[in-house]
Amino acid sequence: MRSAHARFETLSSSDKSNANPTILVVDDEPDVLRLVQSILTGEGFEVISAKAADGAIKAFERLDRTPELVLTDVVMPGMSGPMLIDHLLQLDPELKVLFMSGYDDRQVVQRYVVERGYRLITKPFTVSELRSAVKAVIQPLEPETQGADKGVSKGPSS
Repeated sequence: MRSAHARFETLSSSDKSNANPTILVVDDEPDVLRLVQSILTGEGFEVISAKAADGAIKAFERLDRTPELVLTDVVMPGMSGPMLIDHLLQLDPELKVLFMSGYDDRQVVQRYVVERGYRLITKPFTVSELRSAVKAVIQPLEPETQGADKGVSKGPSS
């Protein structure tokens, strides 16, 4: 099996070490969290998981480098995924983000994810769909757009 570095050759310019690329995964559903962690670990990523936004913030602050990606659920008890990302973007404006949700037509998903230009993967998703979505955010086809929108990978225009 090829390493994640081979699969995602141009991660971020800040990734100068030999460590596996890191993804912070946040979801309040333990089964989803375990499944996503298993898939991404199998792809060669180091995965840090949190079942709530407060745990994700603490984990993020403990990291010695920004993760290549934060993959978070949209709707969670307490602080929502979009609120979590707003907080993390204050710590690192270049953060790359991928949202996941089982509610693709809810107002919060439309207003705080889709309309703000974030990429969304809808649950349930396949291994292939997750792999493609992660790759699209970490390794966008048009890297020159990254700086203009605070590191947020834009999905296709509607």
